[in-house]
Amino acid sequence: MTTGERTAPRAPLAVLAAATATHGTGRDDDIPLPRLPGFVESAFSPLVFEVAARCLTARPRDGSRTAVVLAALTGDTTTADLASRRMVSGRVHNPLLFMQATANSVLGHLSREFGITAQTLSLSTLRDAAAELLDMADLLLEDPEVEHVLAVGVELGGGERLAAVYRDLATDGGLPVPVLPAGSGRSAALLLGRTGTPLPHTPAPPAPPGSIQHLFDLAAAHRNEPSTQDMTETHAHQ
Repeated sequence: MTTGERTAPRAPLAVLAAATATHGTGRDDDIPLPRLPGFVESAFSPLVFEVAARCLTARPRDGSRTAVVLAALTGDTTTADLASRRMVSGRVHNPLLFMQATANSVLGHLSREFGITAQTLSLSTLRDAAAELLDMADLLLEDPEVEHVLAVGVELGGGERLAAVYRDLATDGGLPVPVLPAGSGRSAALLLGRTGTPLPHTPAPPAPPGSIQHLFDLAAAHRNEPSTQDMTETHAHQ
């Protein structure tokens, strides 16, 4: 590229669909834990699949051009704790726990159900999860073969071990400690592209390390809001 050439500015990220789900948190809109074949005991994978499926069903897209990114600070701690307790007590290991212990397991299930063949990846971050996911979505959408990115965040309540991890991380950064009951969880998802309702550039409020609170708020604000692309398509058919 010569000095006289300029790179075209990126179009802003836009929301095509959004979804949130909570289980066991005490909120009025808590849902029963969705059943997900092959996944047991933990709310992690069912909640991820729930919000992802809502977005992909509400706005069906070409799976070969849809990437998926999942963010979770500590992963499926419920499964990890359960497997550890079974091992310490000398009980027979459950192979399902080994399979579902990695976050990528539910992404594989999601990809199969919705025919997604573009990039799928999971990440852990001490940053605000929404910021990390939006940065990754922006980068993935630079690939000319990717038109949409499904960004999903999930976090679980847990036992004393998880609480201790959060306390250490929060103390180091001077941040609040999350308060989710053991056995509870919440998730949020945004289906993103370059055409639709632009995401507002709002700073994330102080939150625990890796929190999905900002993502949850963004998804809650957009989940009942039709995208400008959808409104344009609707008017075109009238």
